[in-house]
Amino acid sequence: DILIVGLNEDDSVSRLKGPDRPINAFEDRAIMLAGLSSVDLVVGFSQDTPQELIEKVCPDILVKGGDYKLDEIVGREFVESQGGQVQIIPFKAGYSTSSFIEKIKNL
Repeated sequence: DILIVGLNEDDSVSRLKGPDRPINAFEDRAIMLAGLSSVDLVVGFSQDTPQELIEKVCPDILVKGGDYKLDEIVGREFVESQGGQVQIIPFKAGYSTSSFIEKIKNL
C-alpha cells in the first residue's frame, strides 16, 4: 500500500481561497507533506477539484477531512464505482490555515 497526497497548486488555492492565499508556496507545502513518514508521494493539481487526479490514481481509499459531508466529497462517486471506499477523518477544530490567519490578525 502507498499513501498519495493530492495537493492544490498555488493557482488553485488562490482561486478557491482568495488572492492572499496560499500563505506557503506549493513547493514548501509539498516538501513538508513529503517529509511525513507515512506519505509516499505528493502530487499537485491545478484544477479547482481533484476529480481528474482521483480518476488517474484510482485509489482504493479516498480520505477527506471531517469538515466535509460524504455527498460533498469530490471523486466519491468515481471511487465507489471502482469498488473503493471513502473515509472521512475527524476535523481538528482550530487547526485550519484560515483559523491561524485570524489568530495572527488579532494579535
